Amino acid sequence: MSPLQQLALVAGMWVALHVLVAGSPVRRVIAGKIGEGGFAGLFSLLSLAGLVALVWSYRIAAGAGVNEDAWLVPRPLLWAPLLIMPVALLLFVGSVTVANPTSVGAEKLLQRAEPAVGILRITRHPMLWAFALWGLAHALANGDVASLLLFTAIFVPALLGMRSIDRKRARRDPDNWARFAAVTSIVPFAAIAAGRNHVAWREIGVWRVALALGVYAALLHFHHALIGVSALPW
Repeated sequence: MSPLQQLALVAGMWVALHVLVAGSPVRRVIAGKIGEGGFAGLFSLLSLAGLVALVWSYRIAAGAGVNEDAWLVPRPLLWAPLLIMPVALLLFVGSVTVANPTSVGAEKLLQRAEPAVGILRITRHPMLWAFALWGLAHALANGDVASLLLFTAIFVPALLGMRSIDRKRARRDPDNWARFAAVTSIVPFAAIAAGRNHVAWREIGVWRVALALGVYAALLHFHHALIGVSALPW
């Protein structure tokens, strides 16, 4: 098996783990046998192992003499990560600094008087959107097979996982979920555009924007040292 074939296999297993197991009736069968806590622990362990395998396989497949070009990237698309990543990082920072009812084990937050605050007013899945945008931006800017396999494997589960989480939360607590869903949206700004919520920049906070931009600047500076290629499109 070639390194690219191995990466394709690992990427396929990563997608299957998150889409066909975590996002399907298979999850309920496994959780019914080992409990929700057991499933969460097992899934976390498999996800960590899968992530390590994915990164390791990518590093081998991306090596000189192994990787192949899938297409010639148009020069404007080289700017995609530079323009999209600040948004992705703000969503990520917002997701890890605001308690979210869609997070694992946080279902009780649906009972709060105001279940959607801060970044959740923009989208109820800020972390998944952060990963989806990260994967999409880098898939657009890289035309080699290894990068397309890696970033597609990140993008697809993140995007499909949003509906999956919604269905699980709605099944477990339909009344409180309906109240939360009524003032939020999967698509960023959709609930706001429909008049069901509003942007509260004070809740998001200047410090979160500053933190996201700081991480962005650090990634630009250390990208070559960490990844081996410059993050700049020139």
